[in-house]
Amino acid sequence: MSRLRVPFALIVALGSGPAAAANPEAGKATVESVCAACHGITGISAGDAFPNLAGQKEAYLRSALTAYRDGTRKAPIMNNMAASLKDEQIADVAAYLSSLKRCE
Repeated sequence: MSRLRVPFALIVALGSGPAAAANPEAGKATVESVCAACHGITGISAGDAFPNLAGQKEAYLRSALTAYRDGTRKAPIMNNMAASLKDEQIADVAAYLSSLKRCE
């Protein structure tokens, strides 16, 4: 009988369950220090040149920030701003901004 051999590290990585929950309070701190000048502390932008982020879908925000950080989505200002963000910070920022009331 043949047995499938799977590396232990792969089993651990795949079977470790869902990632830790994002922390909106930590996300708020990151928004205040990194994002607020253009997008506002409450996700309502400082001017017409910058989009409102309050109330955006969390998965979209994670995807967009990750793409800016990795350079697969091109926008020089955002590529530079997101370059230093870790996955956990991106998740936290997305959780915070998505929890805010959308600008009408």
